[in-house]
Amino acid sequence: MSAAPRLSTLLAPPLAALLLAGCDADRPASRAPRPAPAASAAAPSSAGASTAPPPDADRSYARPAADRVVAIGDLHGDLAATRAALRIAGAIDASDRWVGGKLVLVQTGDELDRGDGEQAIVDLFDRLASEARAAGGAVYALNGNHEVMNVQLDFRYVTEGGFKDFEDAPGLDASGSHLAPVPPPARARAAAFVPGGLYAKKLAARDVIIAVGDTVFAHGGVLPSHTRYGVARINREVRAWMEGKAAPPAVVTAEDSPVWARLYSSDPPPSPGSNACAALDQALAAMSAKRMVVGHTVQRNGITSACGDKVWRIDVGMASHYGGKPAALEIAGDTVRVLTSEPSEPKTPGGDKGENKKDVGGEKK
Repeated sequence: MSAAPRLSTLLAPPLAALLLAGCDADRPASRAPRPAPAASAAAPSSAGASTAPPPDADRSYARPAADRVVAIGDLHGDLAATRAALRIAGAIDASDRWVGGKLVLVQTGDELDRGDGEQAIVDLFDRLASEARAAGGAVYALNGNHEVMNVQLDFRYVTEGGFKDFEDAPGLDASGSHLAPVPPPARARAAAFVPGGLYAKKLAARDVIIAVGDTVFAHGGVLPSHTRYGVARINREVRAWMEGKAAPPAVVTAEDSPVWARLYSSDPPPSPGSNACAALDQALAAMSAKRMVVGHTVQRNGITSACGDKVWRIDVGMASHYGGKPAALEIAGDTVRVLTSEPSEPKTPGGDKGENKKDVGGEKK
């Protein structure tokens, strides 16, 4: 039975106000449109617990280790930057077809907002996931805070082109009477992203947190409170909400949620012995992991690490909104490297020819 809320509830305050609003320091909106919270799961306590959480027993979020894993960060509607990052990763050719073979590619969320190419980006990752699977590889795109905001119909960071972008989405019906409260310029987008909508269901197929081998991936970061709550539980509850079957779980809309947290992304970076690094150690131990990769917070000078290379911050602001340059993070066994230019010729096993690869901390053991 569907527990999807009425749009009249979702659209308070008026969506028109959100169309005019803008703020670079994105954060959960205290007045963001949300469904009634009656069925919402309680948020976990904050990250500051002193006792280590027990190991997370439900490991449905875990994927097998791979010889080569590449992660790319926030894309924010910039299709050109997305293609550049995918080529840097060795994932696609000039025709945007998968050439990564058994590569495992992780995109840590925030494909949406701030740019005009969102529909094409979401669809591209869905297609690449299918092509990679057929080749023995994998593509995992995660949900970030901007995916969550759009399913909440919080459109503060949508561009004018972003509203128009979904007007031609195949199979999208924006004519229903239930969309009448939505201002006409936003109606197609609202139809796409309302819980149970065409693109909300696409996002529902994605996780918030995964692990590939001994590396955890999330948009903002996994805190000890999240592992106590249950990583797989977070993924399940967010999926049910985006499918239109439940109210939004507070664990993903809270300011310290896995898509909003910035504990590990401060500048200067947290160092071993700090409270942030202690929390990171607890979360990694609970997930039987060695390192974490996060996006969400722009690193103006490129990909950085913190806490003795146990967390890698890969949001380089590559979208045109920020003006950064595309980059990716490669994990091959115990070696972690930053990639900043695409291969000049097809990659061969054991060869780095043609790639600009920069060891940052090395993590060679």
